[in-house]
Amino acid sequence: MSDVDLELDCRDQPCPMPVIELARHVGDVPVGALIAVVAHDPAARVDVPAWCRMRGQEWIGSDSAADGAPRHVVRRLV
Repeated sequence: MSDVDLELDCRDQPCPMPVIELARHVGDVPVGALIAVVAHDPAARVDVPAWCRMRGQEWIGSDSAADGAPRHVVRRLV
């Protein structure tokens, strides 16, 4: 997956904090930019795409951060 413009380290945060952090920081990147949420929380795999559908953002997919932690990537559309 391509490089992201902002990566949020939510590795040690329980549900629902990774999605809350995404909501807090999506405005920190310009429209069209990629923001990633790195989280060990298993619910983030479902929560991040659901948040994108509800908030009009584009779910790009999941991959892994450099240390192997799950990383969920979103493109800011609005």
